[in-house]
Amino acid sequence: MRFLTTSHAGSTRPSTKLPSTSSAVVTAWTRRTAVLAVGLIALTGCGSDYPLGEDQRRAAENANSNLTGSITGAGSSAQRAAMEAWKASFAAIHPKTQIQYSPDGSGAGRTALLADAVDFAGSDAYLEEEEFEKSKEACGPDGAFNIPAYVSPISVAFNVPGIKSINMDAATIAAIFRGEITNWNDPTIASQNPELELPDLRIAPINRSDDSGTTENFTDYLHEVAPEAWPYEPDGTWPGELGGENAKGNAGVVSTMAKTVGSITYADDSAVGEELGTVALKVGDDYVPVSAEGAAIAVDQAEPVEGRPEYDLALNLDRQTTAPGAYPLVLVSYHIYCTTYTDAETAELVRTFGTYVVSDEGQQASAEAAKSAPISESLSERATDAISRIDVR
Repeated sequence: MRFLTTSHAGSTRPSTKLPSTSSAVVTAWTRRTAVLAVGLIALTGCGSDYPLGEDQRRAAENANSNLTGSITGAGSSAQRAAMEAWKASFAAIHPKTQIQYSPDGSGAGRTALLADAVDFAGSDAYLEEEEFEKSKEACGPDGAFNIPAYVSPISVAFNVPGIKSINMDAATIAAIFRGEITNWNDPTIASQNPELELPDLRIAPINRSDDSGTTENFTDYLHEVAPEAWPYEPDGTWPGELGGENAKGNAGVVSTMAKTVGSITYADDSAVGEELGTVALKVGDDYVPVSAEGAAIAVDQAEPVEGRPEYDLALNLDRQTTAPGAYPLVLVSYHIYCTTYTDAETAELVRTFGTYVVSDEGQQASAEAAKSAPISESLSERATDAISRIDVR
């Protein structure tokens, strides 16, 4: 905080002699002086120059950072809370920069990057082969590449008064979203929850209306674990023949569900409030509740996507894992960067921001803001090396 000072030039210095008209005046003068002294001490005390908190302190300390410019991203709505945390912390480290991000959905983000409309995309699904080929038009001959930035479980969340957790296997979830199980006290649900008194209440499934990486991960899980119950191929767009209520974005489906008793949806866990219930998934012989720790265990079982350059870190998740504690309905949300940019300032800012996101500090900021699971140390190191290759064409 900057303090204004008043010059004494041309003014009469007040006398240091105490007034003698009365003891009451002396007492009042003394008290006022003491209060002013305490106030000055408080204002100049440790940390008080930064009433907005740690970020403002860091911004002041880093005011001499030479990094400048702005970059724009768009995509995954699942990354919304994490992105807000990343932007705030990065601005504190490099106050002359600006990061803009529009959470329009993963499909929209990838489309914008391929159209050269943004500098990076956030996506809950990595670039498909045809998208990678198209990215060479916007990103140069080596195209774009995928970096895991945000790992989060997808909740199957529901609104049934008085119930916070229900056990379900993948086939049951698939049957609900296909409209084959329509009531909460259906025998298939009841047999997996003998301790619960399930209500005679109609189930109202809610799905995403936009092209969504969350939808692609959800349908991939159902197709891999219960292919007979969910014959549809994984896709970011909800199968049109299923119909049902829908809403845009993670926030949209959760908001709709919160207002609809008996409803069920799927959403990034960071978007699901404490007042709503969540499904514990059957993994092996156990039912595993949603958690960041369970998501991290599942991601540890992932394998690199074959046929990609070594710096592309797209991952194939093992949805059928039976690893103890694993929660396989997880999304690995990527930042998709160009391998080359047309100007040095943009390339440097993308490199620096990307490196911050996958650093321990960036991952902890995401975990605190969005309940995400930090990527492993080895994956962070590989991501940092890949991002360092971003160059100018």
